[in-house]
Amino acid sequence: MATLPPSLAIQSCYLKCGISDVSKSSPACHYIYRNHIRYGFEKMDLERRLICDEVSQNVVKSSCRHLNSRVFATSRVLVEEIEQKVGTITEADNGEKALTYLFWTEVGGQVKVFVGKTSVKYAVNIEVSSLQLQSSDDRLISSWGRYRADSSIFIPLDVQSSVPDSRTSTSETPFIQTSAGRFALELEFEAKQIPFYLSFILKLPSDSGTRGSEIRSHRKTKFCVPVGFHKGYPAPLGLSFSPDGSMNFAIFSRNVEGVILCFYDDAKADEPALELDLDPYINRSGDIWHASFESAWTFVSYGYRCKGSLLQRNNNKFDAGQIILDPYAKIIVNSIPSSDGSQKYLGRLCKEPGFDWGDDTHPYLPMEKLVVYRLNVRHFTEHKSSQLATDVAGTFIGLTEKLQHFKDLGMNAVLLEPIFSFDEKNGPYFPCHFFSPMNLYGPSGGSLSAINSMKEMVKKLHANGIEVLLEVVFTHTAVAGSLQGIDDISYYHVNEDCWDPHDMLPKETRFPHWKRWAEIDTKFCNDVRNFWRGEGLLSDLATRLCGSGDIFSDGRGPAFSFNFIARNFGLTLVDIVSFSNAALASQLSWNCGEEGPTDNTTVLERRLKQIRNFLFVLYISLGVPILNMGDECGQSCGGSPAYSDRKPLDWNTLKTGFSIQTSQFISFLSSLRMRRSDLLQKRNFLKEENIEWHGSDQSPPKWEDPSCRFLAMTLRADEVDGPLNSESSSHVRRGDLFIAFNAAGHSESVILPQPPEGMSWRCLVDTALPFPGFFSTSGEPLPEQMAESVAYEMKSHSCTLFEASSRQKSN
Repeated sequence: MATLPPSLAIQSCYLKCGISDVSKSSPACHYIYRNHIRYGFEKMDLERRLICDEVSQNVVKSSCRHLNSRVFATSRVLVEEIEQKVGTITEADNGEKALTYLFWTEVGGQVKVFVGKTSVKYAVNIEVSSLQLQSSDDRLISSWGRYRADSSIFIPLDVQSSVPDSRTSTSETPFIQTSAGRFALELEFEAKQIPFYLSFILKLPSDSGTRGSEIRSHRKTKFCVPVGFHKGYPAPLGLSFSPDGSMNFAIFSRNVEGVILCFYDDAKADEPALELDLDPYINRSGDIWHASFESAWTFVSYGYRCKGSLLQRNNNKFDAGQIILDPYAKIIVNSIPSSDGSQKYLGRLCKEPGFDWGDDTHPYLPMEKLVVYRLNVRHFTEHKSSQLATDVAGTFIGLTEKLQHFKDLGMNAVLLEPIFSFDEKNGPYFPCHFFSPMNLYGPSGGSLSAINSMKEMVKKLHANGIEVLLEVVFTHTAVAGSLQGIDDISYYHVNEDCWDPHDMLPKETRFPHWKRWAEIDTKFCNDVRNFWRGEGLLSDLATRLCGSGDIFSDGRGPAFSFNFIARNFGLTLVDIVSFSNAALASQLSWNCGEEGPTDNTTVLERRLKQIRNFLFVLYISLGVPILNMGDECGQSCGGSPAYSDRKPLDWNTLKTGFSIQTSQFISFLSSLRMRRSDLLQKRNFLKEENIEWHGSDQSPPKWEDPSCRFLAMTLRADEVDGPLNSESSSHVRRGDLFIAFNAAGHSESVILPQPPEGMSWRCLVDTALPFPGFFSTSGEPLPEQMAESVAYEMKSHSCTLFEASSRQKSN
C-alpha cells in the first residue's frame, strides 16, 4: 500500500454558509449510545490521531478531490476557512461512502455530522468538539426530529401516529463524551423511513451553569442534514443523471424563501407522494437550489413548490401551493387538469432517449443564402388531404413526408412556429417551457416520441440540404403552467405590458443582438404593404429593398433581416389584397376595389398583380425572404386576422390554377436569387457605386413627395475574375439589373438606362402580363432602337425586372 507523505497531510476544504461536504477528504467514525462504542466505520484510532495532528505512517493514500477555499457572494453569514487532515475514505458495509457535514455553533464549537448507509439501515453520527464548557463533567443532549415537506413540522416518531405534535415528533438523546474530549452519538433509521431531513439542537441540562440551555448553529438556526439523499450540485440545471445512475435536481430561484421538491408515483394524482423542503444552507449554492438521489424509488414525475412573499407578479399573488414545472426539464409528462381546473405540468423522471445521428451533417448555409418557408407543424399536414396516416399527420414525421414541396418552391430552410410545450387553448405563442417539444407533435402524443421524431425530422431535412430554424417566444409565456411562481422578479419583467400575438397592434421589442442574432423585420412588412396600397414615402420602400439599414447597420448587415409580407398571425397574403375595413386598419391592407370575395374581373386581376408584386419585392430585397405556409396556394381566413382562425393547409388547393402559377413564380424567384447572389444575396450592404435610383424618366426619384408611386433602381454588378484565354479578357462582368415598381393607378412609360457595353436588356419579370408570360428564365429581349434610350410601358400596380446580357445571346 502506498503511504501519504507528510507534505500532503493537509488539504483545504470549502465551506458554504458554515457547512462543508468533506465526505471524500475526512474519516468518519461510528458512535452508538447505550454505554458502548461500535466501529460502524473503520479506523477510529487513526481518526483520533489525525484530529490531534498526528500523521500515521501507514495512512492509505486516497484519491480525494481538491476543494478550493471559497465563499459564496450571496452568503449572509460569517464563513470561516478551516483545515482538515486527509485520512482514509471509509466505507459502509455495502461499499458506499459516508457524507460529512460540518457546522459552527453559536458559542464557537464545531459539529460534524456523518451520514452513512449500511446494508439495511442509515446511520447518522454526530460529533461535537471544541465546545467551551465550564466543567469536563458537563453533559450534552441532542433534541432532534425529522421533517420532509415542511421544515416547521416534524414527522411523528411513531409511524402509527398521523398527527404530529412536540411529544410524538421529537426525541432527546444524550451524547457520550470520549476520551479526546469530544461528544458523540449515533442514530439509526430503517431504510423504509428515508428520505427526510434530520433537524436537531444541542441542549445542556439546566444545572450546568452555562450561558444558555440550548445551542444552535452560528446562524441561530437548527442543525439540519439530509438523510437518504444528498446535497446535490448546482450544475447542470434541471434533472441530470450521473454515470452511477444517481439523479441531480437543480433550479434557479434568487428571491424565493424556500423550495419544496415534489415527487409523484402517479402523474394523474392531485397531490405528490413525497415532498422535501430543501434546506437553504445545505441544498443551496448562490441562487441555485439542488439535491441528488441515488434512485427515484417508484416515482415517475416531479415538480416544485416555491415559498416566499416575493413570489408575485404584476401585483397579483401567486398560489404558493401550486406545483411548478422544472423550467429545465427535458421530458414533460402530458399536462392534466388539476382539481381546481388549471393545467398541471410535471417533469418526467427518466433519461433523455438516445438517438443515432449517423452521418448527419449540418448544411451550414450562410444566412444570406437562406430562402425560408414558415410553417406550423400541426397545421402543415393535419388536413386529410395530406393523405398521411392518422398517427403521422400533424407531426414532425408528417413534415418530412412533404419534403418535395419545399424543393418545388426552391426553399432551403424551414422556420417552425414555436414547437415547445404551450398552452393548447391559446396556441404556440404562449409557451409553458423552452427545453422540450410539444408532446402532440410526436406520433404517439408522448414526450419521448416527440423528442425522437423531432430529431429524425432534423436529420432527414439536413440530408436534403434544408436548414431547420426555430421560432422562440421570449416576450411572454402562458398565463399558467410556465415560469410563474419560481422567482417572478428574476424570470419576468415585472409590471410591463408585453406583446400579445392576439393583439392586432404589433409591438416592437428590441433585444440585444451581440452582432449574431437575426430579427424578423416588421418594418419591412409595414413599409412594403403601405407602398402597394398607395401610402408612405419612396424612401421607406428603398430602405427595405436595401436590407433595412436603419435597423441592421449596427454591426450586422442585411442578412440579419428576415423579411416577410404575411405572417402566421394577421391577414394571409390573399386576404391582404381582398379585405380592408376599419377593423383591419392595423393590417395595412387594400381590397383592390371591392371587399371580400368578388366576381369582378378587374378587381380579381388587380389582386393577382398585387400578390405577384408582394412576392417580387420579398425575393429581390436584400435580407432573408420568408414565405408563410399557405400563401403559395391562396389560403384565406375570410378576412380574419386572428391566429385562432388559421386553418390547416389544404393540399388539394395546390392543384388550382392560382397555386400552380404562384408556386412556379416563387420557384423562379428563388432560383433568380441564387443565380444573381452577387446582387440579391449579399451579407453586407450595397456600395454606393453598385446602386442608382431613378424616376420613370431617369431623373432622380421624388423622395419626399407622398403622392409619387414610382421608383426604379439599377443594381450594378462588379467585375469578377474570369478565365484567361484568346477569346476572353481577364475580367468578366455580369449583367446589371434594372428593377422598377409602379404602385400608381395608371401606366408609366419607363426610360431604361444604357446597358453595359456589348449588352442589351432582357425582360425577366412583368407582373402585369398574363401567365405563363409574366416571368421568364431566359427573358424577352427588348427591340433594338436607334435612340440611346429604351422606353418600356409599365401597367398600373406592377413590377418589372430587366437583366443586361450579351447581345450574342439575344440573337
